[in-house]
Amino acid sequence: MRRLLALTVLAMPAAVAAQEAGPRFCPNQPSLESSACTTEPGRVQLEVSAVDWTLDRQRGERENTLLFGDFQARFGVGPTTEVQVSWTPYGRVRTREGAGGAEKQEGVGDVRLGLRQNLRNPDGKGLSYGVEPFVVLPAGGSALGDGTWSAGVILPVTYDVVEGVTLGVTGELDALADEDRHGRHFGANLVSGVAVDLSDTLSVTAEGEWLKDNDPAGHEHRWLAATGIQYRYSRTRALFAEAIAGLNRSAPDVQLYAGIAALF
Repeated sequence: MRRLLALTVLAMPAAVAAQEAGPRFCPNQPSLESSACTTEPGRVQLEVSAVDWTLDRQRGERENTLLFGDFQARFGVGPTTEVQVSWTPYGRVRTREGAGGAEKQEGVGDVRLGLRQNLRNPDGKGLSYGVEPFVVLPAGGSALGDGTWSAGVILPVTYDVVEGVTLGVTGELDALADEDRHGRHFGANLVSGVAVDLSDTLSVTAEGEWLKDNDPAGHEHRWLAATGIQYRYSRTRALFAEAIAGLNRSAPDVQLYAGIAALF
């Protein structure tokens, strides 16, 4: 009996710690960057943007893009590995050139398949980094699809400076689909940002992004800034929203999206 009581007392702190830690729940949203945190084996994390709106005014043309149900499903397949599937089930694009009439298109998006391999701290705590190769398959129509496959690799790094404050840097190299939908070209981007926990349930992010797009139709550099908010109303559920602003002429003027993340 004494030995049983001793073992019970010793086990209590570990059990309490495990209970406080809870499941590994690390949504990508809201963020321009990625993270190296991976979904635990046997679990699925789903992130859905209920509405995603982008306004892009370029060379006398005004384009409004509205996406519904844009999602990413993340499947934990190993202690430090997850598989990702992303898709846009429906979207509408409205384009107006000058004072002329508007052209409307609608359809589904391409399918993105990714693999995230964490290389340090799969829970995203402390110093965490990994690698995330992906491929985009031409499953979408002319409205949202690129017309041909593309691919890339993401290199995310995050670091907890102090409790509740995390710095992040994400680099990406891409083989992007050409604008004429018949080939690929080089692209790259770099994102840096900070996330701050205002409370146990509420956090905010601030980020900046630089993108390089060497499309044969015209090389472009884009600069963007973003701020987002996340509210975790349970250990496995969170609401998120983000506003993104273009800082130069090549970048879209504004993008707004909001949605929900859930762990199953």
